[in-house]
Amino acid sequence: MYRSVFALLSGAIFGLGLIVAGMANPAKVLAFLDVTGHWDPSLALVMVGAIAVAAPAFFWVRRRPRTLLGETVQLPSSRRIDRRLLAGSALFGIGWGMAGICPGPAWVLAGAGSSAGWQFVAAMLAGMALYEVILFWRK
Repeated sequence: MYRSVFALLSGAIFGLGLIVAGMANPAKVLAFLDVTGHWDPSLALVMVGAIAVAAPAFFWVRRRPRTLLGETVQLPSSRRIDRRLLAGSALFGIGWGMAGICPGPAWVLAGAGSSAGWQFVAAMLAGMALYEVILFWRK
């Protein structure tokens, strides 16, 4: 029960943060990515703020075997940079640059009834399903 409540609360706080920071506004994101035109550096401050909050939390949780709710801490252990990581990063960057939307803000926009948000979520889910199909057939 607590796990679901904290998941819902965390998602709501994250979504609200995206809205307040302007990260759910594709035009603002595209202005941040347009370094040769009318560049809006304000989202860089959002990123710095997010890192400042997350870094101490990750440092603290790495030293604990369990979360505050008693769950096992599961952090990635691999530091390998491979072709899949580079390809996925490139696809993410291309999609973010084209649409000005990434997965978190897409859910916020979809929840607000935005057709662009729903289209992005549908394309994202289709891409995830296609990836699973490709993995299945490669085995």
